Amino acid sequence: MGLDGLVGLLIAALGGAAVGIERQRSSQVVVNGRRFAGVRTFALLGVLSGLAGWLITRGQPLSGALLLCGAAALVAMAYGASVKHDLDGTTHVAALVVLGAGLCAGMHEWQLSSGLFAATTLLLAEKSRLHSAVARMSDEGIRAGIQFGVMALIVLPLLPEGPYGPLGGVRPRELWMLVLVFSGLSFVGYIARSLVGAGKGYVLAGFLGGLVSSTNVALTFSRLSRAEQGMAGPLALGVLAASTLMFLRILTATALLNASMTTDLALLFTLPVLAGTVMVLLGLRKKKAGSEPPMLANPLELTAAIQMALMFQCVLFGVHWVKESWGGAGLAVSGAILGMTDVDALTFSMARAGQDTAVRALAVRATAVGALSNTLLKCAVVLALASPGLRWRAAGGLLVIAALLGAALVGAELLVR
Repeated sequence: MGLDGLVGLLIAALGGAAVGIERQRSSQVVVNGRRFAGVRTFALLGVLSGLAGWLITRGQPLSGALLLCGAAALVAMAYGASVKHDLDGTTHVAALVVLGAGLCAGMHEWQLSSGLFAATTLLLAEKSRLHSAVARMSDEGIRAGIQFGVMALIVLPLLPEGPYGPLGGVRPRELWMLVLVFSGLSFVGYIARSLVGAGKGYVLAGFLGGLVSSTNVALTFSRLSRAEQGMAGPLALGVLAASTLMFLRILTATALLNASMTTDLALLFTLPVLAGTVMVLLGLRKKKAGSEPPMLANPLELTAAIQMALMFQCVLFGVHWVKESWGGAGLAVSGAILGMTDVDALTFSMARAGQDTAVRALAVRATAVGALSNTLLKCAVVLALASPGLRWRAAGGLLVIAALLGAALVGAELLVR
């Protein structure tokens, strides 16, 4: 056996031992006072499966298959003996995963094998947290996850590429992929918000709500401030946290859609993001505990997803027409209008327009103009609807962010000239 074979056996043995340590320390099925397996048995299972993989690579697939099948049969027999006392088969399934990961190690697939061992050990060790998280998930969140899976795994592969029609045409698959990107970001915020539970306060809720809609956070918290006069500080921090996260959300989506725009856009967003982060962190030192804000709406209703797709296509038609009619100036106007209506539509349309190298710089500035108009819109919402205590805190912070973004835009324009 060469060095590669020894390394594979070592990975298989250590990986099996890691899983065995976790299983031995956790509560397991005990039959007649004896456990099914611990650290020694799992380490030996790893060695056995690693040896089976090595035999296969040496041109002896039958011998390797017999070893692996024999080990799997032992695991099955152990489960059959224990199922009369407890239906939990986690340890036995873990043993089968060890066999598979050990086989990969023996066949020189070391990265895959190590990843399987690490992921298995982590899943087993985090049993209580995972069970608690699942128990706290609402039926609405589970339905949203199922809907997202259908949208991604069933609907997307069935859609044609395109384009079809005038004004840049309709690209069904690309359009649906964008719906999945933005819905996925919203879904992350929704699930994280539902798992946090009560007592974490308005700041964290605002931060997570920024994944869904920072404008919605500003509107909701402004209304709440009138009912909870004493919570102006945490509510204001929640608005600023959501508004700061909006910039990072635009950057992330742009990186996924058109990576060539990311660096220039990041330079424009650096000062606003730093200012918002500093204001939130400084405010957290004085934050008071608050009651839990209302849950934000589920963003993954199928009807809403279809409406989003139709809206994106209409936006693309409009941006294409404006670009053809007014040139670069039209992109800036489009960005300002889209920023006040929908940041996702802004990001999508400008990332698409920026694929044309001739207008890429204009698309970057138009995206920043849209982010500026959205920040000013949130400022107007706070000034119009919030209580006096929230008004000056949140609006003041939003004006600072807007001023820094405006300065960055002016500076970029002067450099171009």
